[in-house]
Amino acid sequence: MTRSLDTLVVTINNKQDMQIACEQHWYRIPIESVEKYLKANWSPQWLAFYQTRVFENAAFAIHAYAKVLKIETVDRAALFPDEPNNPKSQNRYYKLHLSPLEALPQPIVNSTKRRFTFIPTTLTRLKSAIEIRDLYD
Repeated sequence: MTRSLDTLVVTINNKQDMQIACEQHWYRIPIESVEKYLKANWSPQWLAFYQTRVFENAAFAIHAYAKVLKIETVDRAALFPDEPNNPKSQNRYYKLHLSPLEALPQPIVNSTKRRFTFIPTTLTRLKSAIEIRDLYD
């Protein structure tokens, strides 16, 4: 039986990206990364945010998720118009427009602290998981 992997867990390793997701309701993923790692599981209906060590007390866990409302392709200069022109300015991204973030009833912890970039999963698994390993098939 094949299940639809409708949810994508992404790694947030800086506070600015989390602030953008929370306040402006969008997140970016390089098109190159999607083609390399996610082609078989693209396009997500839900996005969940795994926070790394920079988030201190909230680190090594998923605390929130959001519905993906729209996906568009843009270059970095469109995402960050105030950023000085540089070699990254022309990099292409998927801009995922999001609903307001929703808190999970309990954080999903990464007790092993093993690194990952993306975890394709299901919304059902996300809502019932206790540890990161519960998100995998």
